[in-house]
Amino acid sequence: MFGFSLNATEPDSIAHIIQVALAPAFLLSALATLLNVFSTRLGRISDKVDALSAEAARATTAEAARLSRRLTFLRRRSFVLDVAVALASLGSCLIGLAVLTLFVGALRDGAAASILFACFGAALVCTVAAITAFMTEILMAGRGVRDEVDRHQEQAHARR
Repeated sequence: MFGFSLNATEPDSIAHIIQVALAPAFLLSALATLLNVFSTRLGRISDKVDALSAEAARATTAEAARLSRRLTFLRRRSFVLDVAVALASLGSCLIGLAVLTLFVGALRDGAAASILFACFGAALVCTVAAITAFMTEILMAGRGVRDEVDRHQEQAHARR
């Protein structure tokens, strides 16, 4: 199936399987790094929600409406990050299945090639989708920052 057969007397075959499994392992490492970034961003959103909630408790009616809109925006951002985390996690699981299929396929020499192709291909699709969701969240965060700056600028101009 992969151009080799696995015999207990052929250490080169085992070495080849391990070499082929390294590419998915590097992708798995990259996905773990992405999950760490996603987790950090979710923590920052959570901190902002906590601060805004405390601020909303003592705000005037007009200010409370603005804070409510900001909380709704943070909620959407956290949802997009949730999608990114789910996709990256699914991609990681599929990579693990792809590597496992590689090893099992070397032992059974069955239809493992199609399973390997499907798992690795799906993992790549999930990875791209996770990065897309993350990019969307980053763009939302940037828009939120710009909106906040605009609001502060309008307040400053109104005071003059």
